[in-house]
Amino acid sequence: MTDTPQLLLGHHLKSLRLPTFLREYDRQAKQCSSEGVDHTRYLLRLAELELIDRERRMVERRIKAAKFPTTKSLDSFGNHPRN
Repeated sequence: MTDTPQLLLGHHLKSLRLPTFLREYDRQAKQCSSEGVDHTRYLLRLAELELIDRERRMVERRIKAAKFPTTKSLDSFGNHPRN
């Protein structure tokens, strides 16, 4: 019976499509508890993690959809001889 809140929370977070919340809520709760962080800042941390992860995945999807031949960094452009 003690697992019921965790099961329900897991179900709700999946239904709401909040994968980072689902993955991080327990770890962040323990960390915030040990640091004495209040519940508002705990939720802020989770929301920030979710936002960062969504932005990262959005960039990855766009790069994949663009079908670029290879991924290059700015450092790779410095190796060409100048005319």
